[in-house]
Amino acid sequence: MALLVSIDQGTIRMNLPPYDNFPSISDDKISLREIQFSDIDDIIGISFYDAIQATTIKQVTEMQNKINKDYLDGNSIHWGIADKLTNKIVGTCGYYRGLDKGEGELGCVLIPQYRGQGYMTSALLLAIEFGRHHIGLRRIWAITTKQNERAIKLIEKLNFIKIAELDDNEVEYELSM
Repeated sequence: MALLVSIDQGTIRMNLPPYDNFPSISDDKISLREIQFSDIDDIIGISFYDAIQATTIKQVTEMQNKINKDYLDGNSIHWGIADKLTNKIVGTCGYYRGLDKGEGELGCVLIPQYRGQGYMTSALLLAIEFGRHHIGLRRIWAITTKQNERAIKLIEKLNFIKIAELDDNEVEYELSM
């Protein structure tokens, strides 16, 4: 859905979800794709909604249904991060708030056994590119806990700058655009 958003610099054209076809984007290592029902077993350990983690297949399915509704309502886009060789979901990422204001909170989670192998770097680079050039985001931000050193290292490597210390021991970073 196209939307015109007025900001201080003028009017920008936004291309908000849902799209005619769910966007799949890829590089040589991974693809960001729609999560299918057949992926549910693979994402049980990394499924979250409103900061609550799923612990059962039923909860994962309910959360994925909420995530899909958010997408259809134009409020978010949530990709599975699939290894290109196996098509197996190794993590998730996406934009979860602020799209209607020309901004997006970027969130991500990776199955522990795939950490440190470049999957999330590839995924976030693809998501950032999509957010900036397809959705039309003018601001991209991320929030994590102060203890999540891996996430902080990654987002700083991707040119995010710390802009605030928040309650609950969290920090907010913004992409330097």
